[in-house]
Amino acid sequence: MNRATAFHPFARLLHWLMAIMILAMLFIGAGMVSTVAEKHDALVAIHRPLGIVIFVLALIRLGFRLTHRAPPLPYDLPLWQKLAAHGSHVLLYGLMIAMPLIGWGMLSAGNYPVTMFAGVHLPKILPSDPALFAWLRESHRYLAWLFFLTFLAHMGAALMHGLIRRDGVLQSMTGGRSDV
Repeated sequence: MNRATAFHPFARLLHWLMAIMILAMLFIGAGMVSTVAEKHDALVAIHRPLGIVIFVLALIRLGFRLTHRAPPLPYDLPLWQKLAAHGSHVLLYGLMIAMPLIGWGMLSAGNYPVTMFAGVHLPKILPSDPALFAWLRESHRYLAWLFFLTFLAHMGAALMHGLIRRDGVLQSMTGGRSDV
C-alpha cells in the first residue's frame, strides 16, 4: 500500500487511538448517567479527563488532516456516498471538538470542577448559571446520541468497504493489504 492509497501512519495511529477512547467514552458516559452507585464517581473521574484528552487529540488530528490529504475515495463510488463520507467526517471532527467543550462548559456553568489527573483542575470557561447548565447538559446528552449513531454509521461504512466492496478504503486506514 503506497502513500497515495493509504493514510499517513501518524493519522492511522491517531484514528485508532481515538476510536478506542471515543467508544470507551460513549459507554462510560452511558454508564455514568444510568447509575448513582459508587461506580458513578469512578466513571466521572475517568470521563472528564478522557474528554479533555480526546479534545486535545482531536485538535492535533484536525491540524494534521488539514496538512496531510486523505487518500482519494474510489472513482466508482456514487456521488451521494462520497458526499456522505465527507459529511460524516466533518460531523465526527465537529463532535470530537464540540462534545468536550460542551461538557467543560456545562461543568463550569454548574460550578463543578473539571478535575484532570492528580487533582489538577481546569479553569472555568463559562460563568455559573443553572439555566445554562441545564441547557448544556441536554445538548451534551443529545449530541452524545448523535455521536454514537455517527460512529456506528462510520463503522458500518468501513465494513461495507472492507467486506463487500473490497475497494481498499478500509485498508487505507488499517495499513493492511488490499485485494483489489
